[in-house]
Amino acid sequence: MTHKPISFIPPATRMHAWRLKPKNHTTTTENNNIIMSLRPLLISGLLAAATAFSPVGNNNVIAARSLPSPHPSHSSSSSSSALSMVAVDTSEIKNGLTIEIDGDPYKIMSFSIMKQARGAAKTTIKMKNLKRGNTIENTYRSGEKFETAEIIRKPSQYTYEDEAGNYMFMDNESFEEVLVESKMIEDQKKWISDGMICDLIFFKGDVIEVRAPSPYVFEVVETEPNMKGNTSQGYTKPAVLSCGATISVPGFVEQGQMVKVDTEKGEYIERV
Repeated sequence: MTHKPISFIPPATRMHAWRLKPKNHTTTTENNNIIMSLRPLLISGLLAAATAFSPVGNNNVIAARSLPSPHPSHSSSSSSSALSMVAVDTSEIKNGLTIEIDGDPYKIMSFSIMKQARGAAKTTIKMKNLKRGNTIENTYRSGEKFETAEIIRKPSQYTYEDEAGNYMFMDNESFEEVLVESKMIEDQKKWISDGMICDLIFFKGDVIEVRAPSPYVFEVVETEPNMKGNTSQGYTKPAVLSCGATISVPGFVEQGQMVKVDTEKGEYIERV
């Protein structure tokens, strides 16, 4: 007796095929019709299985390319995040981007592009060494590449300042206490107030930068009263904020009011 070859159908599909089979015996043509009608189901199942077992992409690379929003919004997510090292060239640099040069992290403060009548353009970059604190300025050829620094951002709450002037923070996830030396936070001190959630930026296990949230709402604790009848456009006056910093505000802002401030630029945004 000879046996006809049987087309392979996954077990789950065979079950459906038998359920669809009528009580009376079907012909070979009818069986083939059933199998053909089930082909879309087979294909969908195979595609779903392939997707389920496909390797997951490296999201850190995507995050690293979006890192230089040069002034992060600091809407401070409650969880820490890591940015992987990735190559960028002179056309991709932005203010606030942290790159690694000779093993040190440098934050780009500003840059300018000089186009030449002949030859490639040149880019001059002013950047700050976040480990040593010094600022340098170098000029690079167009298309020259850099490596972004592999950094970790950890939202942490400011708790107090010790006798030596160091700032103490508490990690929002581990609740561990983190000491940040005074020299590492010089340009941010004026914005930081009790209980504020800041971003601690780690590089190779060390804190290299503290970023105050931006924008942030502060109370105006001291400013001169608005002069009645003063309708001049662009009139501003100094105002002392609840954090101790002084900024320029429009003449209509009064003591005791709340204002939104861009702490990256140190500028008034709006009254709230």
